[in-house]
Amino acid sequence: MGFVEVESPILPGAPCRILVREAGSGPAVMLLHSGWGWEAYPFDRQFEELSGTFHLVAPDRTGYGGSPLLAAVPDGYHRMFALECLGVMDALGIERAALWGHSDGAVVAAWMAIEAPGRVRGMVLEAAHFWRAKVGSLPFFETAANRPEEFGPAVVEALVRDHGEPRWRGIISEGARAWLRIIERGRREGGDVYEGRLGEVTCPVLLLHGSRDPRTEPGEIEAACTALPDARIAWVESGHAPHASPRAAGEATRLAAGFLQSLPP
Repeated sequence: MGFVEVESPILPGAPCRILVREAGSGPAVMLLHSGWGWEAYPFDRQFEELSGTFHLVAPDRTGYGGSPLLAAVPDGYHRMFALECLGVMDALGIERAALWGHSDGAVVAAWMAIEAPGRVRGMVLEAAHFWRAKVGSLPFFETAANRPEEFGPAVVEALVRDHGEPRWRGIISEGARAWLRIIERGRREGGDVYEGRLGEVTCPVLLLHGSRDPRTEPGEIEAACTALPDARIAWVESGHAPHASPRAAGEATRLAAGFLQSLPP
């Protein structure tokens, strides 16, 4: 692990000191963690299995893990994080990369491809969100905003390992409040978290999704497929994080690796 300095729109002013995990050599693949950070849904297995084929890069986005504190999560944060991650690529001298993003990280990955299409070779969008009005997830985000300890000791221990005590509470609470604002806007206006721009993505896309994902609204993945008519979709018998599931991680990794290896140079 090491640090790079990046100008980030989510924390303007002095450059942000971003923690980056790196392993392996070959074509660059950036792994983008969820809105809970690295430890809650770790990519450790993927680092071990894919580093023989790819140059893996995994930044802690601002507000997470070893990167700078973020007092509040602003509206439009997915796009801001996308610009930050493109800055990480610049700092590491990576001109083009494939992306594998999970949950909020999948939204960040898609925004990277929208903002800089020439720099993204392809994307695995795992457990991706599409609609703003994710009303079925309101109880989840309300719990995360107000009572995150109710997710249980194992989750709390992972979050403390990643972010420290008491910082983890603010990360989970502020991220959840940002999503509650997104959902409220969706209930008023409709629309999606890509501002209607997901169809601008030109690179190959694999939608990797758990068949039992509790964060997915009825029809949500079908709507994403309509916006991305050339995308492949792979359903895995899993919940919200196939890559970190004890039962599904092997299949999810095999599917993602096969897709990444199939990308044109």
